Amino acid sequence: PASQCNTGDLQCCNALERADSSVVGVLLGLLGVVIQGVEALVGITCSPINILGIGQNECQSHPVCCQNNNVGGLISIGCIPITITL
Repeated sequence: PASQCNTGDLQCCNALERADSSVVGVLLGLLGVVIQGVEALVGITCSPINILGIGQNECQSHPVCCQNNNVGGLISIGCIPITITL
């Protein structure tokens, strides 16, 4: 649940990929980012979720909790999928 997000801010990402995927590999290379642990999940084009905001919780893609948000303005690293309940 979103209440257990203790690693960082809640994010809504358009895509969620493993760090070893070809798409993420290209993005990480362009940004000059090295990730240890190919099993890490990376969120692509994420935006913050405001849990307290009315009508702003609509995340139609991938709600996640990430350790390192907004790397290079494009990706978030160390993401964990979450469930948002109202």
